Amino acid sequence: MIVEHLSLVDFRNYAAADVELGPGPNVFVGRNGQGKTNLAEAIAFFATLGSHRVSNDAPMVRDGADAAIIRARLAHGERRVQLEVQVNRQGSNKARVNGAAVKPAELPRYAQVVLFAPEDLQIVRGDPSARRRFADQLLVQRAPRMAGVIADYDRVLKQRTALLKSARARGIRGDALSTLDVWDDKLVSLGTQLIAARLALATDLATPLAAAYTAIAGADHRPEIEWALSVEGAVTDEDGDGGSAPGSVDAPAASTGTSADRIAELFRQALAAKRSAELDRGLTLVGPHRDDLLLRIRDLPVKGYASHGESWSVALSLRLASAELLRADSRLGDPVLILDDVFAELDTDRRARLAQLAADYEQVVVTAAVEGDVPDELRARMVRVEAGRILAAPESEVEAETGAAADD
Repeated sequence: MIVEHLSLVDFRNYAAADVELGPGPNVFVGRNGQGKTNLAEAIAFFATLGSHRVSNDAPMVRDGADAAIIRARLAHGERRVQLEVQVNRQGSNKARVNGAAVKPAELPRYAQVVLFAPEDLQIVRGDPSARRRFADQLLVQRAPRMAGVIADYDRVLKQRTALLKSARARGIRGDALSTLDVWDDKLVSLGTQLIAARLALATDLATPLAAAYTAIAGADHRPEIEWALSVEGAVTDEDGDGGSAPGSVDAPAASTGTSADRIAELFRQALAAKRSAELDRGLTLVGPHRDDLLLRIRDLPVKGYASHGESWSVALSLRLASAELLRADSRLGDPVLILDDVFAELDTDRRARLAQLAADYEQVVVTAAVEGDVPDELRARMVRVEAGRILAAPESEVEAETGAAADD
């Protein structure tokens, strides 16, 4: 898949912008705060229906505007597809494919993007929510129908939790709250689908993750990935909830062979066991919203034990493994690989290894504050970004500056 053209209206710091992209490497260079990452964010939005920097859409709308427009022309071999999304500051977003209105959830069917950014270090070092978000965005790209499952689960979770809070405020105990059973059924049905999909994803990621880590780090540290499920009794360090030590759980990780029926049975048992505690706290205490994706190297949790370089290698490997999965199962060709301000954070060896891996993809988008941070093999097409404006660099300038830092 190739993004041939990107157009923005009232997106972040862009009043209006148009940029042409080509196959192979495309590098956006500019000082920090000029809008490079905004371009990467816009491309990735079609695939993930969200931002890698913020949890809601409002910050992506330019100050003073009610909505932002992102348009992209994609090439899937000889086929061309025009995507458009209207990101609203308030209310639901709108989308079009080749001019016809569609639900935004349809967009990932046409666009596959893997974006790596400095924020991805939080996947391995941050709260469980960062790891769940990584997994769920990849699930949606592999199976777009999962966007509806996740949205429905979140809606039921909010409604069930609101009922628990209301019951707590009124002093109602579990026996007198028969309506909770209805929400339990919905929560179990949707949650089981999500848990099963996540378990399958971890299984599929294991082999490409190990290969990518060895390629990036230059060493085999035996990376492992598995889920710790709250329905099986795992207690994670969820949102400062007084759980276990960083990177660990108080119960074994889930078996990747767990069937949907078994998951549903465990879910119901866990809800029954936690009902009194849930009413006391006004919270839903079990379900995929409280699970954690465990990452280990050398049989130790990455979070809390891995060095800075090892943590970077694991985060990079997760994204590269994601790209390999999408490449393997997609009819759209390679996903677009975006490396957002990444090379400045890596040592020379990791830069070189990452560049070699990235150069194998049909299209790569790189952002950098300093041109010299970008390895030579990724400097084929250079575009300068300045204060929300796209400035194509003349070929003579690119040639003259190859191998030198551009002190913007």
